[in-house]
Amino acid sequence: MADHDHSYKNLFSHPRMVRDLLTGFVHQDWIEELDFSTLEKLNASYISDDLRERADDVVWRVRFQGRWLYVYLLLEFQSTVDPFMAVRLLTYVGLLYQDLIKTDQLPDKRTLPPVLPLVLYNGEQRWEAVESIADLLPSLPPSLQQWQPQLQYLLIDEGRYSDAELEKLENLVAALIRIENTPLPEKLARAVGNLVIWLQGDDQAGLRRAFNAWLGQVMIPARFPGQRVPEVNDLMEVQAMLAERVKEWTKEWREEGLAEGLQKGLEKGKLEGKLEGKLEGEAEVLKRLLSKRFGPLPDWSLQRLDQATSDELERWAEGIFEAESLAAFFEQ
Repeated sequence: MADHDHSYKNLFSHPRMVRDLLTGFVHQDWIEELDFSTLEKLNASYISDDLRERADDVVWRVRFQGRWLYVYLLLEFQSTVDPFMAVRLLTYVGLLYQDLIKTDQLPDKRTLPPVLPLVLYNGEQRWEAVESIADLLPSLPPSLQQWQPQLQYLLIDEGRYSDAELEKLENLVAALIRIENTPLPEKLARAVGNLVIWLQGDDQAGLRRAFNAWLGQVMIPARFPGQRVPEVNDLMEVQAMLAERVKEWTKEWREEGLAEGLQKGLEKGKLEGKLEGKLEGEAEVLKRLLSKRFGPLPDWSLQRLDQATSDELERWAEGIFEAESLAAFFEQ
């Protein structure tokens, strides 16, 4: 997790990533008024009065209507959703304001600059936490409500975007999310191919290195556990390696799954002489291939496979290499 967090922070330390994040995923008219040539990354280490240090997030500022707009980007990669994220953001934005006051960076002595609190989340569980402090508070009389804290953050939940809608965007963050979301090597290879095209030129060398490090050290080993992944030095090598291995990996998955599953099915069939032996063999094939695609299978999926009819198993098997998620596989 530490390597993943570090590589993500490295990616969003490049102004083009921040620009693509805002233009591609913040659907507000005022985005067009941002002067992206002024994007400037800040030191995101703030010391509060009780000496607690925060250095985990990415903070940028950009000129907007003649003033600075601060973008507080929180990268959230926890396995569970934080129901009190709004409280965390309220604290972090307060620390940012406190630092700006202490370092005499206010636009004038009596006003604060605007801040956009933005949460980028890539967990498997969909985000269900409320995005406003107001939604965490009980219903109150207006005379009391007026004194309650107010803050709402903007959420980008990567898992809510389909590959089809992301593929339409010529956007680096969209390519990143496609790579994060897809279990299919061929789609991963296409997304990396887009990065190769979009990151040409000497001025993009740093961002190419950042993507290459993220792919080679974090994403590809995590996506294909147990597979030998050769060391790569640039994005074109990553793309070539993926394109070369798509057929190889798929063939391995088929052969390994079929060999193990059919053997078990034959053995059970010989012992019992019943249809159940054939069905178990087919189910074992799918279990093997699905675990290669999506990792350890949850109990509910194993139960569905064990209880499936021959027609269901045959229908599912036809789409195993096209399904983009375990849920989508069973919905065929």
